[in-house]
Amino acid sequence: MALMHIQTTGRGPDLVLIHGWAMHSGIFAPLVAALAARYTLHLVDLPGHGASCDYAPGALDPAACAHAIAAATPPAAWLGWSLGGLVALRGALDRPGHVRALVAIAASPRFVVGADWPHGVGAETFRAFADGLGTSYHATIERFLALETLGSPEAQSELRALRQQVFARGEPDAAVLCDGLAILDTTDLRAELATLTVPSLWIAGRRDRLIPAGAMRWAAEHAPGGHYLELAAGHAPFLSHAEAVADAVDAFLGTEAAA
Repeated sequence: MALMHIQTTGRGPDLVLIHGWAMHSGIFAPLVAALAARYTLHLVDLPGHGASCDYAPGALDPAACAHAIAAATPPAAWLGWSLGGLVALRGALDRPGHVRALVAIAASPRFVVGADWPHGVGAETFRAFADGLGTSYHATIERFLALETLGSPEAQSELRALRQQVFARGEPDAAVLCDGLAILDTTDLRAELATLTVPSLWIAGRRDRLIPAGAMRWAAEHAPGGHYLELAAGHAPFLSHAEAVADAVDAFLGTEAAA
């Protein structure tokens, strides 16, 4: 697969940051500002996003992405938001010697509801977005951004931040966006969660309308060594609560390093 663009900044222990659907690593700017004095940050642009403009079908597969990120970064803790959380979890499951700890922000092992899984959104939501990309690209992106900020106490400022970032490094190709939605629609890592061998922190937004807090609470309870934190936030807690997220990450990684 094509090489991913990974920017490195900061100093200290290594921490990989992986963004969500339609975004790029620039969305983490508030978190980077809070963490760069404490960690060497490796900011990933997933295939077809941001500066990783080359894209081939299948390149966004979480296992393939995790393999490529591991090949390009030193052993580190991995932090993933939303779709990036699936990539980070896949990496932690497949490469526990390389991924030393997992921080999942507004991400869970399964994103869509099912007969035995109430903690998600309806599959028709992702399929409607996929259909919309072919007919009204910008309007579809706008609807998804609005869903990400819905319920947040800082909804308007978060929506402005997401709007500013989403096309700041060019427009993602419709093919990669459709592939990302398909991954969110079909991935189910619940059965594998019990095999996770690295410590994990699951940070949920209490008002998140995309990934209910209950999904992340369940994940923390079923992952060996799992920890759970709930903030009064929407789907992007690192925008509205950057310092609280940074402090939680620091406390979690510091505790695990001392263990």
